[in-house]
Amino acid sequence: MPSTSGSPKTPAAKNDRPPALKRPAGLEAIFQPVTLVTGVGSAAAKALTRLAGPNLIDLLWHLPAGLVDRRYNPTVASAEPGRIATMTLEIGEHLPSRRPGMPYRVRAGDDTGGLHLVFFQSRAPWLQKLLPVDSTRIIAGKIEAFNGQKQIVHPDLVLDPAEKHRLKPIQTVYPLTAGINGPQLERWIDEAVRRAPDLPEWIDPPLLKREAWPSWRDAITHIHAPEDEDDLSPLTPWRRRLAFDELLANQLALLLVRERQRRATGRSTKATGALRAQALKLLPYKLTGAQLRTLGEIDADMAATTRMSRLLQGDVGSGKTIVAFLAMLSAVEAGRQAALMAPTEILARQHLQTIAPLALKLGLEVAVLTGRDKGKARARTLQGLAEGAIKLVVGTHALTQDPVEFRDLALTVVDEQHRFGVEDRMRLSNKGKGSDVLVMTATPIPRTLTLTSYGDLDVSKLDEKPPGRQPVDTLTLPADRLDEVVAGVGRAIAAGARVYWVCPLVEESEVSDLAAARERAAELSAYFKGRVGLVHGRLRGPEKDAVMAQFAKGEIDILVATTVIEVGVNVPEATVMVIEHAERFGLAQLHQLRGRVGRGAGKSRCLLIYSPPLTETARQRLTVIKESEDGFVIAEKDLELRGAGDLLGTKQSGRPDFRLADLEHHADLLEIARDDAKRILSTDLELASPRGKALRTLLYLFERDAAVRYLRSG
Repeated sequence: MPSTSGSPKTPAAKNDRPPALKRPAGLEAIFQPVTLVTGVGSAAAKALTRLAGPNLIDLLWHLPAGLVDRRYNPTVASAEPGRIATMTLEIGEHLPSRRPGMPYRVRAGDDTGGLHLVFFQSRAPWLQKLLPVDSTRIIAGKIEAFNGQKQIVHPDLVLDPAEKHRLKPIQTVYPLTAGINGPQLERWIDEAVRRAPDLPEWIDPPLLKREAWPSWRDAITHIHAPEDEDDLSPLTPWRRRLAFDELLANQLALLLVRERQRRATGRSTKATGALRAQALKLLPYKLTGAQLRTLGEIDADMAATTRMSRLLQGDVGSGKTIVAFLAMLSAVEAGRQAALMAPTEILARQHLQTIAPLALKLGLEVAVLTGRDKGKARARTLQGLAEGAIKLVVGTHALTQDPVEFRDLALTVVDEQHRFGVEDRMRLSNKGKGSDVLVMTATPIPRTLTLTSYGDLDVSKLDEKPPGRQPVDTLTLPADRLDEVVAGVGRAIAAGARVYWVCPLVEESEVSDLAAARERAAELSAYFKGRVGLVHGRLRGPEKDAVMAQFAKGEIDILVATTVIEVGVNVPEATVMVIEHAERFGLAQLHQLRGRVGRGAGKSRCLLIYSPPLTETARQRLTVIKESEDGFVIAEKDLELRGAGDLLGTKQSGRPDFRLADLEHHADLLEIARDDAKRILSTDLELASPRGKALRTLLYLFERDAAVRYLRSG
């Protein structure tokens, strides 16, 4: 076998990253804890941390959701019902309710007339202190008419005239959390804005002039002081300026990481291809053109002396696993090791089932390492990896743990990268000296999200399906036809089919999903005795495996599953997918679930059960999934329908959280930021020029500190 450049590695040092750097002095004022804000105690600080974050900068990024115009100041007689009014009133008699559930009323008025202030479930002592009889109070709220009497139900502002300075003509409304009220949060954010420093300008002057953008500080000031509804738009100059700042920081950081990876010492991994040729002869099919093209890209990367960092996007059933395995064989043929990491034990063992039989025919052992593996078997695996006797390993994040050492790790494959943080990927790849990294996702990613999430990676696409894959008929049915669905499932089982039945997505709660799954499994078991299995996230590994194995062998015909686990066992005989409450799922998730059928020669069907009435967005989602099986088309439509929210149905750790940029409205700025970042680094890689130093401040501002560490000059 050909040798590789360099020598076998020793375990990577734990301090493989550059030391932490000090934040620029100008930013210290806003990277202070929220407890420095006047009136924020420990309880309020905890609530603020939940709501926005622990520092003043987080308050600056907490954007207004609306506003209340306090400029309407009528007398009681002229106050128009339906309008929000601010009036100075004399407080009169308190009228507590004599019956439970009835409101507490307080008379108030001015020289022109009277009205009632109405409170539900409020304590009398508190109201008497807030609204003392014969006192004067500034009252704000919506004027209503009830039984010929004007009233304000639960005034949203009650002030002593001595506090009139606190009354703003336009009150900004922010998203809230328990323990914080609107006026409090508005005061605290105002203080954070006042503390915001003037910062050096990092935007290219021609772009700044062309877009007519304000300075950073002016933009922050304006965005927290809207004067009308139009000022809340994501298209205002100050919001677009701040969105561009965030996107530029994102793109600059990604390109700096990518440049660091290119500069990092890698090791050329070259193979004759003999082992791969043997494997290809054993496959019962030929590779698609997309698979061959992708393998060529991976081979070129691995042969180079720089480290490979490549993203492999492949739609459901496009053959990513076999591409990864063939790439891993190149590492083995070169006398080195390869590891494949999956996010769940089920997926890890599915990969093992796919590649282990093929590896065995090639005379290779594939080890497995998950949290379940203990004792002597685990010790043998660890020893085999450390000594180099084991060349191929498949596992979960257990592979990243300190006890795991490799003698000479050449290739790290990370499946479903979005399910891992970037740190997990780096921890595993750092166990090899200059090891190459291939990350895979079965969720096609729109171009905008590819740029923002994976801009540090080269991208390959598997945009062809292997021959023989059957299209899946997709039907939508209202929930009141569930009896027909059950009858149809019975006919399909009688014809030899197997069925996935995904239970309702109640909420992001394993408990509620599990209850729904158990109920459905019990109901189906009454029809199909002994033929129904149930898998969910709370089952222990061996229990899950046992049920999955029963389904794969045909010992059970229906596999009921919650949505919190992957149901990705490759069962060609499974030709029916039933998804309840399909209107609650994202397009990408529906597409993923549908991809579990249509893997064999038989005709497959996906039944989407929905509960009317449908929202317009839900209707569009179901229409798209019915009409298209192209994951890339579906991903773009999903982004269009749901903005830059989570395209997978749950929040994922591998994707950046944007506080200011909204890719639905700011996609054009992403392209500008990408081009600008490339141009900057082509002429000022170390960000040493005056603009470069300002850009370092930008990176710190958006907490992309790690990217600054990658600059050789610090």
